Amino acid sequence: MSGKRQTKAILRKLMELNLVQTIAIYALPVIFAITLHEAAHGYVARHFGDTTAWRAGRVSLNPIRHIDLVGTIIVPLSILLVGKLLGGVNILFGWAKPVPVNYGALRNPKADMLWVALAGPAINLVMALGWGALLKLSIVAPQNFFSYPLALMADKGVEINVVLMVLNLLPIPPLDGGRIMVSLLPLKFALPFARLEPYGFPILLVLILTNLLELILMPPVRGSIRLIEMLFQL
Repeated sequence: MSGKRQTKAILRKLMELNLVQTIAIYALPVIFAITLHEAAHGYVARHFGDTTAWRAGRVSLNPIRHIDLVGTIIVPLSILLVGKLLGGVNILFGWAKPVPVNYGALRNPKADMLWVALAGPAINLVMALGWGALLKLSIVAPQNFFSYPLALMADKGVEINVVLMVLNLLPIPPLDGGRIMVSLLPLKFALPFARLEPYGFPILLVLILTNLLELILMPPVRGSIRLIEMLFQL
């Protein structure tokens, strides 16, 4: 069976899973995608002089230090449940406990903010590529009892990390894309833009409720996933 046909078979198999099996397939990709995203922010902030997250024990690969009951567990689980009831999950997302970053403690706050903000989406890209490589391996390796579950998990790992990467790059404070914009804009524009942060999540909620978020995210999400499929010949 070719790689492309195998991938389609994997997607069909995922649709046949019951809720418990689906949760098992999604669990590791969701937890690592969300928690390592936050850990990356803290690691890069420490590199540029802010040790706030380091002193709080948040520069860690241990997911338990980053898990938020609502954002890491309840919200993704609810999306999966609703998706199962309605016939599919279009966009699965969530969040971890935000890593504390004191931008004033960075050696060059405005410039360094760019790299601290980029760290989260960058680690999601790295994980998406890693899951893509694992998906390719699960397809070309001799098939056994673990092949399908591994392939299903890897497929969802690519999707989840790409969605989180694209979502966080939206130029809406306090998403990473908003902080990147603050870093890149001239100071006279950056300060007013930064003041939009209290309205960021209400804006995001309106986009979700009006289905505009899906319309905005899906083209770059699909394009990014297609590039990964081409890279690994899936």
